[in-house]
Amino acid sequence: QVQLVESGGGLVQPGGSLRLSCAASGSTLGITVMDWYRQAPGNERELVAVITIGGSTNYADSVKGRFTISGDIAKSTVYLQMTSLKPEDTAVYYCHRERVVAGVTYESWGQGTQVTVSS
Repeated sequence: QVQLVESGGGLVQPGGSLRLSCAASGSTLGITVMDWYRQAPGNERELVAVITIGGSTNYADSVKGRFTISGDIAKSTVYLQMTSLKPEDTAVYYCHRERVVAGVTYESWGQGTQVTVSS
């Protein structure tokens, strides 16, 4: 059974930085993308950043220039470097992974890590 485990969340002041990490156990066959989502209270879960098996990245407009996604997704390891944090970045951050094997897509989610930006 696949497990994604996030770490690195916490409380940080506005303007500060945090680095989230995600590591997965289980099969790495057919990984296509790994990404980070976040969900603030009362809001829907939103996509924050994506990295593909080819190394391409994409970001939500709200975090462009402040967040950087990286990692070795062939090994199911991904990071999210967050800088210039704002109170509106406060949310539970989730790691997500997709694999495609024999035409079937498998999705896995982590349990989430809380990021709180507050003075």
